[in-house]
Amino acid sequence: MPRSRLATNGVWRLWSLAAVVAVLMTAAVPAVGAYPVDPNWSPPSTVYIPETGHSIDGLFLDLWRSGGGALSYGNPITPEITEAKGKIVQYYQYARFEYWPEGDEDGNYVTLGEIGRELGPPLLVRRFASRGALAPRQELTVARAWEPLSDTEATLKAVEQPSYRFVPETRHGLWGGFRAFWESTGEAAYLGNPLSEEYIADGVSYQTFERGQLRWREGEDIAMTPVGKMLADRYDISMAPGPQGTIPIYDESLFVPPVAIPAWDAAPPAPGGGRAVVVSLSQQALWAYEDGAVVRSTYVSTGKEKFRTPTGFFTVNSKLPEQDMAGVIGGESYNVPKVPDVMYFTDRGHALHGTYWHENFGVPMSHGCINLPMDVAVWMYEWAPLGMAVLIVE
Repeated sequence: MPRSRLATNGVWRLWSLAAVVAVLMTAAVPAVGAYPVDPNWSPPSTVYIPETGHSIDGLFLDLWRSGGGALSYGNPITPEITEAKGKIVQYYQYARFEYWPEGDEDGNYVTLGEIGRELGPPLLVRRFASRGALAPRQELTVARAWEPLSDTEATLKAVEQPSYRFVPETRHGLWGGFRAFWESTGEAAYLGNPLSEEYIADGVSYQTFERGQLRWREGEDIAMTPVGKMLADRYDISMAPGPQGTIPIYDESLFVPPVAIPAWDAAPPAPGGGRAVVVSLSQQALWAYEDGAVVRSTYVSTGKEKFRTPTGFFTVNSKLPEQDMAGVIGGESYNVPKVPDVMYFTDRGHALHGTYWHENFGVPMSHGCINLPMDVAVWMYEWAPLGMAVLIVE
């Protein structure tokens, strides 16, 4: 099996999987200190997958999202099924999720089923033979691929193929593109350890692992075999779609907490007519007014304790689309290049401006300026005229 090219072909999928996992985990756990989240918000506990017509619920949903979603496990192809001793399972295209009410032997309550073990050489031989894919010699090759290797056999394989890596836990090894895929997706944490050596059937190379199977054909990328579907078929489990009802269709944006905005009805009185802003230091909030009516509100970051933003009535006296800001205040130095949408309101360097270096709005962070979220700053720079009133209150 020529693998120098194969290893390259498969790399794109490995990195995309890693990237998706990182994104999902970041989205699932909001950054501590990020500006306030709507206290009445909660993410959905169940989502519907229209591609297969099944839903994912609770702990299974947590596992699916945190592990890479459809890219890692495929979509659900059955409803949840209660088995003996109360174990609940759900089949996915490439996996089976299991919930053990009393915990499994390792103390885990939600696990990935070791579905690769259920394939086994007899099932694989029957599967390929039923399609006319295996001659008797090939049947023997598939069966032998599952036989554990001795130390001597493992050493010989490493000599024959320098990229070969032996895994003593299951006494099988990997090489080339299959090894690259396995290592880049977390090794045993994702697929488990190899249960077989690589074997070829019907012109396709396969390798089976504790929790899945990889396959490769000349001219194609390495891909997961839909083992979950194979076993659902084998066990005669219904994969008929279910109704959506009121369950929301899955979209990762459902799990991103909406940012709370300061309540408009709690805004201080407008400082006269025209366009103006009021900033509350105690609430770390800003309200923008036009002719006495609030048109926008946001959380901001004003000066830290020893750099408190001054209170009082001011006006915007100059505007710069971008400025490098550097200096020393109170023994602290700062150097921030290309600060966007700068609107000065004192002659001592205090300004409203865009802030790309943090998202900790709602908490004092600055050396006296008023840090605005980037989207608010873009809007306000265009909206605010020179001479606009800026009222800063406690």
